[in-house]
Amino acid sequence: MSLQIVENTVEIPENIQLTLEGRKVTVQGPKGKITKDFTHTKLNIVTDGKSLKLSIENPRRTEAALVGTISAHVKNMIKGVSTGFVYKMKIVFVHFPTSVKVVGKEVYIENFVGERSARIADILGDTKVTIKQDDVILEGIDIDDVSQTAANIQTRAKIRNKDLRKFLDGVYVYSKE
Repeated sequence: MSLQIVENTVEIPENIQLTLEGRKVTVQGPKGKITKDFTHTKLNIVTDGKSLKLSIENPRRTEAALVGTISAHVKNMIKGVSTGFVYKMKIVFVHFPTSVKVVGKEVYIENFVGERSARIADILGDTKVTIKQDDVILEGIDIDDVSQTAANIQTRAKIRNKDLRKFLDGVYVYSKE
């Protein structure tokens, strides 16, 4: 029986600091700091300062897939602390003028399809939400928080009990950078 090893290497840029405590990965860069916990995996995670090496011996199929998944998470962490993530959403309305405003850690979608009460979506993490005319711009360093905030807004502004061919109102993602 042969020994099968699945491994992947993530290169660390010059201006990024990556620290490893057990299976907790912390990435620090010009935009901020992100920490993620990968203790639920059986991966061997080793760093030498210039790269992060992920490997596993004799994996099952799902364990082998985790090597690529976690390396993608670390790459997204590095990209987030160096450049950040920007999602752009468009406010679309035909029948009733919909307005969107940010209050604290919540987004209020008012007069949506003529409803009296506002629909409320949560803002996760350190995501910054700005509204310019009919655009909602979400910015942050953690892709999970930015994308989940966009999903929260989009699902809260969903048409119910009306003909979807006629009522196209909503807040939709049109750009991911």
